[in-house]
Amino acid sequence: MQEATLKKINVIAVFAGFRTSRITRRITPLKIMLENGNTMEVANIQRTYTDRVGQAVHVHFVLKTTCGRYFDIVYDSQKMNWLMVVEIEDDMRFD
Repeated sequence: MQEATLKKINVIAVFAGFRTSRITRRITPLKIMLENGNTMEVANIQRTYTDRVGQAVHVHFVLKTTCGRYFDIVYDSQKMNWLMVVEIEDDMRFD
């Protein structure tokens, strides 16, 4: 079983005022950067869900990168930052 460890990450994202053919969500992550400097482009978003944590809303994104890796990342609305929850292993995917 995978263990979640929250790590800060950088994310290039669109906070949309209106929708387009590519931007179908209010928040759409486009690229992620890990602490080690590796950057990955988001190929598609597999799933999103929200969680209320105290006063904050956490918006989770389960996404696939263009290099075929899967991640669960979260946007914290109160702290206005992004966190890596877990890299999803092959046997845990949602395909």
